[in-house]
Amino acid sequence: MIEPSTLRLLRLTFAKGFLLNLEDALRADAMKARDIVRDHSGLKDRRRARGAEGQLRFRMMEERFEELCKEYGGKILEGGVIPDTDLNVFQPFCRFETEGRGFIFGLAAMPEPKAIPPKNKSRLAGVSINCHLLPGLFDTGGPKIGDVFVLLLVARDRDRAGLIEEMAIGILDSKYESFLFYEPLEKFVSDHLEVPTEPSLSPVSAAPSVTLKKGVAPFVPPEAPAVADKKNTGTN
Repeated sequence: MIEPSTLRLLRLTFAKGFLLNLEDALRADAMKARDIVRDHSGLKDRRRARGAEGQLRFRMMEERFEELCKEYGGKILEGGVIPDTDLNVFQPFCRFETEGRGFIFGLAAMPEPKAIPPKNKSRLAGVSINCHLLPGLFDTGGPKIGDVFVLLLVARDRDRAGLIEEMAIGILDSKYESFLFYEPLEKFVSDHLEVPTEPSLSPVSAAPSVTLKKGVAPFVPPEAPAVADKKNTGTN
């Protein structure tokens, strides 16, 4: 489990607008990859076509992911090295920082929702810095890296080409065996900390509230039964 303070910073770091733009862009790239393979590859075998679509889809997503991360303040790891380590990465990982806590953000495809993505050198290097998120019996006194490695996870729709079944935010343990945190992107965004964009009006500048007159009788339509009864009995 991730500490509430880390989760709060995680939500603050990855702004709602940023994640929604990422989702829209990556879903569009998935459709575009399908159309390119279908219309221009000449592949007639469905298995080969889906394989080519998967390769093209991920490369297109990687590039769009990198562009949007930089647009929203992320910094590509210089020289492909994770800060304060000698760990090299070969995928576009971007570093964000909020209140002194760093988050290294990467993209990974998962075979199905909630499934751990395939291992590669970059992801193994990334998860190794999450060692401080795991409880331990002994403190070895070794250096503890403060950054957290986070993945935007994408699962393709296995039945319909060009569609994405699920996107999620995930944090893997340093042994690459399980998720310390996993939340579908839709839920992560809906639970997002809302930051007000405009200051609320002060009591002095606020517009006066509208009040109704006291003692005003409610409107009763002529056809109401109560009115009809009064007419029949001669009461007023």
